[in-house]
Amino acid sequence: MIVNGAAIRFRTKSRIELVAHARFLFGKQIMRPEEACSPARRIYFALQMAYIGTEEERQIGLENARTFIAEFKAATTSALAREILDRALAAAEADDGYQALRLARRIIRHEDAVLGTPPRASAAEGGG
Repeated sequence: MIVNGAAIRFRTKSRIELVAHARFLFGKQIMRPEEACSPARRIYFALQMAYIGTEEERQIGLENARTFIAEFKAATTSALAREILDRALAAAEADDGYQALRLARRIIRHEDAVLGTPPRASAAEGGG
């Protein structure tokens, strides 16, 4: 789990309650840099950095997300994918990174379906 940029490892099952605003992701939602190997996954990783990175990484992540989203939108024929990407970017720009990542996971599933790529049991394909 990552909370406000800090990795937290649990040794036993735990119940956690966050009582203040925090930027968080759970293990299955966290994408490692080497997993950002397709256009949709690069979008997810950029949005992830815009959400949980340091202040500098968040700025760079948002700039990268804008670029990758524009490129994806230019290449896709799916009006629904373009609309989802617009919503994801708007969420990220409104500092709702968790929602942006949820939408980006839909784009990953769309990309996998279009390309015939088998889903991966990691990172962005996880829950949320």
